[in-house]
Amino acid sequence: MTATQEQTLQLQRRLQQDSIQLAGKTVYINPFLYWRRFDTNTDRWLREPGQLGEDQITLNRSRFYPEIDWTFLDDDERLLKDAAVEMFLKSLELIGTFHPELNAAQLLEVERKMAVTKKRAFERWVEKSFRRRSQEELRERKRFARERFLRGWREWLSLETTHKAVAPFFACIFLAGVGGWSFGVASVSCPPFLMPSEQTNVVR
Repeated sequence: MTATQEQTLQLQRRLQQDSIQLAGKTVYINPFLYWRRFDTNTDRWLREPGQLGEDQITLNRSRFYPEIDWTFLDDDERLLKDAAVEMFLKSLELIGTFHPELNAAQLLEVERKMAVTKKRAFERWVEKSFRRRSQEELRERKRFARERFLRGWREWLSLETTHKAVAPFFACIFLAGVGGWSFGVASVSCPPFLMPSEQTNVVR
C-alpha cells in the first residue's frame, strides 16, 4: 500500500467517525468541521468552556455519561467532564442550526453516535483548552506583576522624600568617581622614582 493510499484510508476512517449518514445525506458530528460557516462570536462560543449555565450542564450529565457516578469524581475530573458535556450540547445545537431538516429521531441518532465516538475527542479538546487558558492566565499574572513592580518604582522615584534621600547618595558616588579619576591621573603624570643603586649607575 502506498503512502497516498494509506493517507486516503485514514481520512476515510476519520470522516466515518466524524459524520453520519441520514436519509442519504452526510451530517458532520464534529462541530469544528462547520468552522467555515462560523462567525467570530460562534467560534469563540464553541471553543471557550463556561459559556453554558451550570444547571444546564448538570441536568445533562447522565445523558452523555450514563456510566459515571459523579459523586465519586474529584474536582478536576468533574470540571473536565462537565466541559465535555458542554461541548456535546453546543455541538448538537450547531448541528440543529445547520441541518434544520433533521427530525427528532434523526437528531437522536446523531446524539448516540456522538456519545460513542466523540467523547474522548471532546475531553482531549477540553484539556487543551484548559491548558491554554492556564498559560494565558499565568502570562497575564506575570505581566501584571511586572507592571505593578515598575509602577511602584516610578511612584517611589517621583516622591520628594526620595529625591532628598537619593541626591546625597548620588553625590557621594560622583565625588568618589572624580576622586578616583584624579588619583589615577596624578599617579600617571608623576615621574618614576629611582632606587639608590639605579642612581649610582646613572652617575657613573
